[in-house]
Amino acid sequence: MELFKSGNPTLTEKSFRDTAAFDYDNAMTIRGTVNKFGFMFLMLMGTAYYSWKEFAHGGNVQPLILTGALGGLVVALVIVFKKQWSPYLAPLYALLEGLFLGAVSAYYNEAFAAKAPNIVMNAVGLTFGTVIAMYLLYSSRVIQATQKFKAVIFTATAGIAIFYLISFVLRMFGVQMAFLHEGSAMGIGFSLIVVAVAALNLILDFDMIEQSAQAGAPKYMEWYGAFGLMVTIVWLYLEILRLLSKLSSRK
Repeated sequence: MELFKSGNPTLTEKSFRDTAAFDYDNAMTIRGTVNKFGFMFLMLMGTAYYSWKEFAHGGNVQPLILTGALGGLVVALVIVFKKQWSPYLAPLYALLEGLFLGAVSAYYNEAFAAKAPNIVMNAVGLTFGTVIAMYLLYSSRVIQATQKFKAVIFTATAGIAIFYLISFVLRMFGVQMAFLHEGSAMGIGFSLIVVAVAALNLILDFDMIEQSAQAGAPKYMEWYGAFGLMVTIVWLYLEILRLLSKLSSRK
């Protein structure tokens, strides 16, 4: 069988291979993964609405942002190393990410109310449109998750992660990479590249989930697969939102 490789660090070949099941009556299915993703998405939307409402009413959302961001990161790391806990922790991850995304989205909505009053809705629409487009390209095999394709996207994703980490460390020492936040040609170009890489990660995630279901991974891996897909979609949404903010700042 062709080796799996996903740019999403939560969806790796080893994650599914080490937990491969042979009880096909109690194995992972694509439908089960989609259902669980839908459930997690509803939970994310619920807490996102709460933090958005808090921001709109003038509440202090900083604790919600920190709780969502740091809590989500910790939970995600635990899930990666304890995949068996996915049925319990994946919903918690969705709740935490909702707190973070709702507050951040509300901030963007207010900050760009004059130049781009629909920036959040546009970001949401573009995110869903991208997910659907990537699925159609994958299901029709227009884009195939070959070994070379996987290696390129994995390398690009790792490079972006390292670059973001370096910029974060430099910021702690007062060194700013302006193009990461400003609407310069370089900044917009960088964001376009990151959005493209995030979108192409969806191809790898779809492939991983499909092949893992065919291999008979354990039932709890449906939660793990849904969690990994949500990680990619959240990343894609944030990068699209950042890109739109850069474009709006040029008006």
